[in-house]
Amino acid sequence: MKKQTLSVLFALMAIVAVVSCQKSNTNTDAKPQEVSEDVLAQIKAYGFSTNNVHSTDGGVIVEGDIFLSHAQLQEKVSGPTLQVAQTEQYRTTNLVSGLPRVIKIKVTGLGTAFIAGTDTAIARYNRLGLRLTFQRVTSGSANITIQGFNQGPSGGYITLGSSGFPTNAGNPYSKILMNTNQYAYGSNPNVLYVGSVIQHEIGHCLGMRHTDYMDRSYSCGGTATNEGAAGVGAIQIPGTPGTPDPNSWMLACSNGGNRTFNANDVIALKYLYQ
Repeated sequence: MKKQTLSVLFALMAIVAVVSCQKSNTNTDAKPQEVSEDVLAQIKAYGFSTNNVHSTDGGVIVEGDIFLSHAQLQEKVSGPTLQVAQTEQYRTTNLVSGLPRVIKIKVTGLGTAFIAGTDTAIARYNRLGLRLTFQRVTSGSANITIQGFNQGPSGGYITLGSSGFPTNAGNPYSKILMNTNQYAYGSNPNVLYVGSVIQHEIGHCLGMRHTDYMDRSYSCGGTATNEGAAGVGAIQIPGTPGTPDPNSWMLACSNGGNRTFNANDVIALKYLYQ
């Protein structure tokens, strides 16, 4: 099974398998935006790994799909010492509070596949019977806005989407960005794949870290990489396994297809939000 970076970075050779069997074209591989040593130092001080950092408008993307603004990187942060263990479900220090609660999601400026993908992700969460429920709205204010950006391949990878973690006030992260570039989802995006990526990004907005944050090679292959301590915390959720857990919706990498919650994901979400 080919492994691709879930929800944010997957190798162009993986795109060959997913997008109409197209051959990779070096002419489409845009020059990576350089990340300065000062910014890398800020990322390290913030507690995230400085491996495979990608510049984007207004900040950087770390861990494959976590957006950190330049303003965030200039803040002084502190957090608990992380437990580096096996592959398990992990949450951040901040969670969404004020339960029961309806989380309103708005999709702006994106095509029908992204709207249908959002509805797919929402339905999957709502079937769990959590004290968090989700509703897509087309007008008025929303707790999470899903919008597009267009960024081509860079350094052999392409960003599929990004999001962040809950605020200190107990609100979900307010924005999910989905890539509209042709090399991200192709000209006819698969709704279940798009929905799986959105489902993953919503997980971050609710406070979920990557299941394999301490060793991305478990789902991504290649060199073992720890995503870093980070001031946001990485707290193991009771009841989830202390051994590698395949097919979790929060694994850092996927097979580029449909992926939803496995049994341990459901345990984790119900522990936090039921």
